[in-house]
Amino acid sequence: MNVASLGQSEPTAAGSAARRDPARELNDRFLKLLVAQMKNQDPLNPLDNAQVTSQMAQINTVTGINGLNDTVQRLLEQFGTLESLQAAQLTGRSVLVSGRELTIGADRPEALAGVELAAPADRVTVEIRDAAGQVLRTLELGRAASGVQRFAWDGRTDAGVAVAPGQYSFNVKAVAGGAEVGATPLALRVVEAVTRESGQTRLVLAGGQRVATHEVRQIL
Repeated sequence: MNVASLGQSEPTAAGSAARRDPARELNDRFLKLLVAQMKNQDPLNPLDNAQVTSQMAQINTVTGINGLNDTVQRLLEQFGTLESLQAAQLTGRSVLVSGRELTIGADRPEALAGVELAAPADRVTVEIRDAAGQVLRTLELGRAASGVQRFAWDGRTDAGVAVAPGQYSFNVKAVAGGAEVGATPLALRVVEAVTRESGQTRLVLAGGQRVATHEVRQIL
């Protein structure tokens, strides 16, 4: 039985949608067939009681499974609604998600970002680049524990010159004991809205990017 079909509905006389019950329909069909079979049975070779009992047990099992599928589907719908309501509280909040972008604004000369380390690192280095890929600033973050680490860029080059407002990018390198440590760059984004797509709650970020809630690494 296809679980998705349990959510189909048909219009009633009043024009409202009524949920069909596949389990009840299957049970009714079975009973009709069983009654017809008993009416038309050979008197010299009647149905065996054990056979009828076995068929009844089978239909009860199938009916129970279909009813369970329906219940699970409804629970999933309720969980999805609850998740969306909870995610709606993030609207207007800043979050860290996978990305390399840094934004310097005319009214915000400092940019925040982060890095997620797979393991503790002895040294974490951030290289900030312009649109042409040229390194403008190198930040030494020093030792860092595993997990999400935030850092701030004051919008200045290594020479101390303030950069123009705009979009910049960064790369992260982390090492421990001479070996490279996995480091995922995290960009700061503002949540503008929450939507449901294909049964999944997604956050609509500034700039149009959409991410699942589990992709958020930190909420600021």
